[in-house]
Amino acid sequence: MSATGKFAVSVDGVSKKFRLFHERNQTLKSAIMRGRRIVADDFWAVRDVSFKIPHGETFGLIGRNGSGKSTLLKMLARIYRPDEGSLSLNGRVSSMLEVGSGFHPELSGRENVFLNGSILGLSRKQVAARFDSIVDFSGVEGFIDQPVKNYSSGMYVRLGFAVAVHTEPDILIVDEILSVGDGAFRDKSRKKFLEFTGEGRTVILVSHALSEITEMCQQTAWMHEGRVRALGPTSEVVEAYDAAIEAESS
Repeated sequence: MSATGKFAVSVDGVSKKFRLFHERNQTLKSAIMRGRRIVADDFWAVRDVSFKIPHGETFGLIGRNGSGKSTLLKMLARIYRPDEGSLSLNGRVSSMLEVGSGFHPELSGRENVFLNGSILGLSRKQVAARFDSIVDFSGVEGFIDQPVKNYSSGMYVRLGFAVAVHTEPDILIVDEILSVGDGAFRDKSRKKFLEFTGEGRTVILVSHALSEITEMCQQTAWMHEGRVRALGPTSEVVEAYDAAIEAESS
């Protein structure tokens, strides 16, 4: 493993904003053409978020839809850059944020394993050496030479996740998608997470399934309206989140 240093992930005062226009399909060109002033506001999807994750931990992120979880993950995956603050990831990162991310729908599962493996930093020789293990883990052996556009969402997830974990990253980022898989696949994934953390690797997991978060994560952050509302041992954070949801619904 290439990771060194005390923490696998350090997030320090990170914020991310987006421009919200008050007219649909508003662009600078269309506004000038119509002689109108552009009216837009800044929306802070993530605001002043800080936490640290030690090597070898599974870290949970919970919160309602729109709370900033996915935006934060995209900054950790280096898809977005923060507008304020800084973050560092100490080691090689593999992320799976959307079903079928990195897959080409017209290519077969076999071809996509090699394509996705190269996107995640493996050579063709390395992918070939791990190919049988990837396919076995995914459970899509009977469809591996079919175009992935014909796959179910569960098959997409299983194959994509299998490729991601077989790149042996120092840090694995997973957003909700394991909920698409069946029970047997989720059990297999839990065992893989335990194997990862036992080797000193780090997992960041977003899920609405609080039982999974409680079972797998040592520390958890509760995101609310772009900020961290609670951070600490998972059982305590999940209990506080559950209480807040119950209070809102009563």
